[in-house]
Amino acid sequence: MSKPKTRWIVIFAILAALQLLVLFNSSNPETLATDSIDKADTAWMIVATAFVLFMTPGLSFFYGGMVSMKNVISTMLQSFIALGVISLLWYLVGFSLAFGETWHGLIGNPATYFAFRNVGLSPNPAFSPTFPFLLFALFQLKFAIITPALITGSFAERVKFTSYLLFICLFSLLIYCPLAHWTWHPEGFLRKWGVLDFAGGTVVHMSAGFAALAGAFILGKREHKYHQPANIPFIMLGTGMLWFGWFGFNAGSALAANGQAVQAFATTNFASASAMMTWVLFDALVGRKISAMGACIGAVVGLVAITPAAGFVNLGQSVFIGFAAALISNLAVYYKQRTSLDDTLDVFPCHGVGGIVGMIMTAVFAKDVGLVYGQFSTFQYHLITLAIVAVFTFGGSFLIFKLTGVVTPLRVSPDEERLGLDLSQHAETLQVENNEPRGKTGTMEVAA
Repeated sequence: MSKPKTRWIVIFAILAALQLLVLFNSSNPETLATDSIDKADTAWMIVATAFVLFMTPGLSFFYGGMVSMKNVISTMLQSFIALGVISLLWYLVGFSLAFGETWHGLIGNPATYFAFRNVGLSPNPAFSPTFPFLLFALFQLKFAIITPALITGSFAERVKFTSYLLFICLFSLLIYCPLAHWTWHPEGFLRKWGVLDFAGGTVVHMSAGFAALAGAFILGKREHKYHQPANIPFIMLGTGMLWFGWFGFNAGSALAANGQAVQAFATTNFASASAMMTWVLFDALVGRKISAMGACIGAVVGLVAITPAAGFVNLGQSVFIGFAAALISNLAVYYKQRTSLDDTLDVFPCHGVGGIVGMIMTAVFAKDVGLVYGQFSTFQYHLITLAIVAVFTFGGSFLIFKLTGVVTPLRVSPDEERLGLDLSQHAETLQVENNEPRGKTGTMEVAA
């Protein structure tokens, strides 16, 4: 066994100290007040929470199939590791920053729910009036997990893993938690403005998209920008897992087993279907082949765009939202590819732009308060929010990347990049001993 580096001794010591801290500062949940619990709502929210967790492994397959063979494991792990890192952060202080006692509608008190103190089995009138407050905290955790994982597609194939771990910790605490507080806390200033974000178009997708844009700028281009995707079936599998999980993501955000949950379930499906078909048929219209990867990207763009609107629009409007988002994101990908920006997996053109389209369409179509109903206030505040979120998430993420780079190098060395991040960062590989890709031996089929 080699001698451990000093930084790992320090990091592990911090982890061990936190274990002792929470061990002696945790209390048993209070007795469940069964008379105030709605069993149907509780059962649905448990299922929805599991659905949303399933999305992060789905994202790892979705991204992992798109990169080159030598970077599949590292790319998948960058998503998967968020399940551990963000869970612990959320438990310690993240949930409290997002949903704790407000400070001027900007941020929660970190002491309110530190280490899930006062997060018990009884409902909370402000957040979970019919099911345990602990379940609400767990449901929101799954959103916090997938958001930094989405960013990884922008700097895939060149980021140092230890730097990535530091970045997602800082991003979660300094960007995600404030945004969640602004938007979803009853006293958050965006919530009080009347800004609508049913399930995370602003909090999740726009924040990830603008952070991805900052990451692509900071880390620069790869040595070899273009490659063949390692495994198209992985992309299709990941898309299916994401689509499945998105029903919990959107329908679960009704926070009850009710009609709005069913409405969100339906709008989610039809927006994604519309976007998928729009993407592939537009590709055919402009002379490109209809491809499996195009169908998958289109479906995900539709899921992104309907997220802020899912519980506020009807089925016809959801189909149009998917159509509009797919067209705009497809064009955004096309024009981005003609720039020097190396957003590896097109996170900003798909998640960022898709989230923007969804946010604007929410202000246009939202029942009773949208532009089509003669109401301008919601549309106005959504445009103001778009500007605020763009500046905050891009500028804040830019600074976090810079800070991370001061602590530890962001990029792997040129030699490590040429070798591939699977081997250079994790000493693991999809290659067999004779350096033949496993797909050529029948173990794993490589998409040519």
